[in-house]
Amino acid sequence: MTKKISILGGGNIGKAIARGLMRTGFYKPDSIIVTRRNTVLLDDLASEGICVTSDNQFAIKNSDIIIVAVRPRQLENLLKEIKDVLRFETQILVSVVPAFNITEIEKILGRRMTIIRAMPNIAITIQESMTCLSTNGYGTDNFKQVQDIFDHLGRTLIIDENLMSAATILGACGIAYFLRIIRAASQGGIQIGFHAEEAQLIAAQTAKGASAMMIDSGNHPEKEIDRVTTPRGCTIAGLNEMEHHGLSSALIKGIVTSYKEIEKLK
Repeated sequence: MTKKISILGGGNIGKAIARGLMRTGFYKPDSIIVTRRNTVLLDDLASEGICVTSDNQFAIKNSDIIIVAVRPRQLENLLKEIKDVLRFETQILVSVVPAFNITEIEKILGRRMTIIRAMPNIAITIQESMTCLSTNGYGTDNFKQVQDIFDHLGRTLIIDENLMSAATILGACGIAYFLRIIRAASQGGIQIGFHAEEAQLIAAQTAKGASAMMIDSGNHPEKEIDRVTTPRGCTIAGLNEMEHHGLSSALIKGIVTSYKEIEKLK
């Protein structure tokens, strides 16, 4: 029997998870509940048959798995609101909220239950997320259920919880970094002769192909780069020019800067 899932927090990532679940084919709209204070902002989900409500306790009472997808500053009040209706022995709580660890969540709830931290990215809506997972070790079978859900929404990696902030930066924020790189490649394509929509298509599909090739082979990026660079060729000339202007350094510095910012939330 399909588990009923509630998503508390219908912002960008909450809505993306809901749509991704429906696209799997395993979850029908009537098995998903999404909450938000202003339900008008969920009209698009409601039109697809998903139950939307502003009542978090109603969502809890009618679900088996609870995905918490609010902002960090909202989490404590939300947990206090729902803890009296949680079925601690049978329900599973999944937090996609950065900065709050499992111990802190347990302390607010006042009791132990299966708590899993998950860090997906916005590509979950098309079942292409990279989702990192960690757990408090309470309920092994429950963890497998949740991992199976996210496996249908992309790829998963089990990590130590102390790496969850790093996973947020590299996996979740990382979508924006790679999109910016694709945009830059598109702009270069326009300058050398393509129309904007043509350049964007070529850049995006090329980026997709590069990622798929790496995942499929398991090779280091440089090994794949070596396959398309030839002595005195145009590829190596372009790569060297990019590196002279700090391509790799800028990306690394951006990731580290984002990490420092998320650490301030703790």
